[in-house]
Amino acid sequence: MSEAARTSTRAIARAAVRAKLSQVAFELFLREGYDNVTVDDLAAAAGVSRSTFLRYFGSKEEAVLNAFDTHGQDVADALRARPTQEDDWTALRKALDTVVGHYRKDPSSALRMTRLVLDTPALCARQLEKQHGWRPALAQALAERADPPVPVTVALSVKAAAALDCLNIALDHWTASDGRLDLEDLLDEAFAALGPGSAADA
Repeated sequence: MSEAARTSTRAIARAAVRAKLSQVAFELFLREGYDNVTVDDLAAAAGVSRSTFLRYFGSKEEAVLNAFDTHGQDVADALRARPTQEDDWTALRKALDTVVGHYRKDPSSALRMTRLVLDTPALCARQLEKQHGWRPALAQALAERADPPVPVTVALSVKAAAALDCLNIALDHWTASDGRLDLEDLLDEAFAALGPGSAADA
């Protein structure tokens, strides 16, 4: 077996273990309450040592929120791939369909996860911190898709931040409706409120 194959196999095995530990943590938090569960509890429930658990996740917050780690880069990649003739706001909206897709795969589980995050101050704060890290990547993607590419400006950073706020507000309303409202429609509504011709644009 080549070194590249061995590396790939290790990465796949590590991802599988992380997924298992994350699911155990998620279910335990739902059952016992986030604040009532310690890292030791998570390790015991997963059948591993505390040190093993911490080798995969540095904190109990990360055990749940790791599922969101790739979302920012996914959106940035989708943004770069949007047609250059699209305006920035439309391109941002379409790029966020990559996030909506994650919620559509398993709406019930996604709803439970979102509610857990929103109802847990520590998780909510950490998730917002993660999203803050997405903003530069989105602003950079907007700059790169310009023809010709331009430096990142304040305006592009504001657009990226506003797009993420639209996503969060849409998720808030989706969660409050117990998933009955369509997340894509809510996101469209949020973007329309700030788009050209809106009251905010007047």
